Amino acid sequence: MTSNSPPKRIRTDPWWVRYTFVMLTFLIVGGLVALPLINVFTSAFRAGPMLYWNSLVNDPDTRHAIFLTLMIAPVAVAMNTIFGIAAAYTIARFRFPGRTILTTLIDLPFSVSPVVAGLVFMLLFRQGSPLGDWLLSHGFQVIFAAPGLVLVTAFVTFPFVARELIPVLEANGPEEEIAARSLGASGWQMFRYITVPNIKWGLLYGVILCNARAMGEFGAIYVVSGRITGRTDTMPLRVEKLFQGISKEDQAAAFALASLLTMLALVTLLLKVVVEKKMREDQSKPIDE
Repeated sequence: MTSNSPPKRIRTDPWWVRYTFVMLTFLIVGGLVALPLINVFTSAFRAGPMLYWNSLVNDPDTRHAIFLTLMIAPVAVAMNTIFGIAAAYTIARFRFPGRTILTTLIDLPFSVSPVVAGLVFMLLFRQGSPLGDWLLSHGFQVIFAAPGLVLVTAFVTFPFVARELIPVLEANGPEEEIAARSLGASGWQMFRYITVPNIKWGLLYGVILCNARAMGEFGAIYVVSGRITGRTDTMPLRVEKLFQGISKEDQAAAFALASLLTMLALVTLLLKVVVEKKMREDQSKPIDE
């Protein structure tokens, strides 16, 4: 008598397949990520903690590079946060001609090289261009100044917030917002008490990614900054200059500043993990009846 039950399926791969892929993953991550990070910190402290501290604190050009990076990144992130919320809400809640084109344009910085982006801004705002001459005549310098650095940083980090919020808004749907408006809530009240709580973790996740990208930007800033020491050097540019130096002190200073950038990246990674955990917890909560 034959059974009609389906044949049993193997639910797991053989142990040797699992362990092989796990070991390969650890080897690749260790070789491409862990070892370079360890090398940065060991090289930074090789000459001793005093030289490490002096390289970061007592060098005025390095101090200015740190200050400039910590000034540019928050401004660019704030610009992209405001735009990202507006663009994501528009795309997720409305249907209009050109919606697909707008979504494609938001993704444009992902496909354009940062060097090309910097060149575009250089041609647009340089002295001799109509817009550049008009701004200079009114006392505004964009190229080889902080405004140009902010603009190119905002361009390369343009998609992060919007791209994180669009799926979140589409998944939540407009029902709660429609109910709030039908009960007499104003647009601001609806946004503050309904929209923001629903998108808070996605928004924070996008801001974290945007900030990480902004602090490490090199290519676009390299083009528009002019690489003026003590004026337009950001931390990545300063690391490159110090690394090109011939003295051991310059090499040590380059690794010291690179280790500071690495620590900022690790803090960002930790925040990213926390936000991801919170997002998963929110998604797993049962919906109240």
